[in-house]
Amino acid sequence: MTTDHAHHLENPDATTPPPKIEMISSVPAPPMPTDAEAMTILVTLPPGCEGAPPHRHTGPAFGYVVKGAIVFELEGEPERVVKAGEAFWEPGGDVIHYQDGNHFADAESQFVVTMFGEPGRPMLIPVSAEELEERKGRRAPRP
Repeated sequence: MTTDHAHHLENPDATTPPPKIEMISSVPAPPMPTDAEAMTILVTLPPGCEGAPPHRHTGPAFGYVVKGAIVFELEGEPERVVKAGEAFWEPGGDVIHYQDGNHFADAESQFVVTMFGEPGRPMLIPVSAEELEERKGRRAPRP
């Protein structure tokens, strides 16, 4: 991040310290659906929760793990663990989102995600077993 993109303005009238601002994530702007609708949700995953079944989104999604850790996997990328304080994103569109489950069997995890989608379409679109089979070669090797 350059100073051109600073998120703090000097306030000469301030009587308290300035806010602390940390860059968590920055990605190039992905394609956005026409007239995109934005939705921000808090997802709480009980211990051991597998999360949503394989699905896709009509537009990009940007998330931040608030508590615990999640197992995150997109088509073509290896699964990874995203911990509290870390961010994730996905481009949406044709990319399958395989996993977003709780990494812990004995503790709750939470994440906040803002999704941009096509108006009038669901934010989560399930992927059929047939399509998963057809596209299995696009999935990264499993651990």
